[in-house]
Amino acid sequence: MSEPYEEIVRGESLLRSAPTPAHELLVNRLHAWVGSCLSPNSSLKALHPRTGVDLGEAGQLQPDLCIIRRPPGAPDEEGILYLVAEVLLPGDHHADTVMKKQVWADLRLPRLWMVDPRYLNVEVYASTEFGFTLLDILANRHPLTDPNLPGLSRSMTELFAGV
Repeated sequence: MSEPYEEIVRGESLLRSAPTPAHELLVNRLHAWVGSCLSPNSSLKALHPRTGVDLGEAGQLQPDLCIIRRPPGAPDEEGILYLVAEVLLPGDHHADTVMKKQVWADLRLPRLWMVDPRYLNVEVYASTEFGFTLLDILANRHPLTDPNLPGLSRSMTELFAGV
């Protein structure tokens, strides 16, 4: 998708800019890496980029990467949110870093990755009883990993190559 799109955060409409080619490169790279770590019988499933996620009163969001945990026998698109990654767009990052981040924290999303091409880093957040906790800021050769994605270990140098 390389066209503008709309998200709704707590009843407020957010018109989002069309993703740039560099943005799409990062989104596709993350999907490929995460997808390679998910076995066909895994309870975790990656949704397509910017699949609409209905969060009830919290809104309707379209994260760049969304991983859900499916209960046994559940349809493919149903499950409990596990991990979301948002790739920030220059000039359009307030919605992701403030508004949507608060929604994800309020919903106690277990993991959030904020991918920032401006600084070539990824902020990794985890949900705690007090809200989000910043676990790490990954840069340079630091690997992007996740305890529930065995085999995922890619450096920021690899992630941001060509961006």
